[in-house]
Amino acid sequence: MSLSDVFTISSSALTAQSMRLNLVASNIANADSATSSTGQPYRGRHAVFSAIPVSANEPQVAGVQVTSVVEDQSPPILKYDPANPLADARGYVNMPNVNPVEEMADMISASRSYQTDVEVMNTAKTLLQKTLQMGQ
Repeated sequence: MSLSDVFTISSSALTAQSMRLNLVASNIANADSATSSTGQPYRGRHAVFSAIPVSANEPQVAGVQVTSVVEDQSPPILKYDPANPLADARGYVNMPNVNPVEEMADMISASRSYQTDVEVMNTAKTLLQKTLQMGQ
């Protein structure tokens, strides 16, 4: 593995974690939205990562990518609010299936992964610079 491979792998991970952070932010922003553009309660969305192989015959990995964004299929949270115009006959409003505590934990995890990827790139850059300075 060359140093350029380190930059390629780390940059793909940065892109994937950035997408994950955007989805978490969207989930948190819509945690209290009773309706979405479809008229249904907002559903939490999550990124699905997969490894990018170097080739079909080699077990090495060339990075990571977001293969899809999936909606959380858990049922909406029922909130008792009979005064709400969106309430059903029993007085319950369907709220998004987003748990802000879980989303914050996911955001911390994605943020730390992003930070680690940046540190990997900085370390590789420093090593490359020191290698170039050896010839002086």
